[in-house]
Amino acid sequence: MLYTAQRMPPASPADLFAYLDNLGIAHNTATHPPVFTVEEARALRDKTAGGYTKNLFLRDKKGALYLIVAPEEAVIELRSLHRLVGASGRFSFAAPGLVREVLGVKPGSVTPFAVINDEAGRVTVILDAAMMINDVLNFHPLVNTGTTAISREDLLKFLAATGHRPRIAAVSGAPA
Repeated sequence: MLYTAQRMPPASPADLFAYLDNLGIAHNTATHPPVFTVEEARALRDKTAGGYTKNLFLRDKKGALYLIVAPEEAVIELRSLHRLVGASGRFSFAAPGLVREVLGVKPGSVTPFAVINDEAGRVTVILDAAMMINDVLNFHPLVNTGTTAISREDLLKFLAATGHRPRIAAVSGAPA
């Protein structure tokens, strides 16, 4: 009899929180209505400390996948970004189906936490150096109906635990 591997369902926010707890990572999550853009998120924001981010899930000319995580106000020049990170040719945004397949989240919910679902290690994570000046960082907890705050050091610990040792690079320019 031939068996085929069945893919496990993607991690839920509860799975993520349990994973963070197992790693000893402190986290705090605030729930809110769904947000799909940085502008929508700003409108709902309370005075929670820390840096807020935008996350770009990109594909290079040869199909390599990159998750670029930068401050929400960062200006990122997509036409030249591939040179900054050593990708093969220009970037394009990953198709929604690829976002779901690899990261296990819906478009609009992309977050560095989603690499918990990339067990094959297909994604290269690039953290913008400008973002890493913040002691606390805020991300969607796999859904766009919440914001989870963790420390900068704990973000690095989480990424390493998932097998995604990030590169920290200056990928953004001055805010627009």
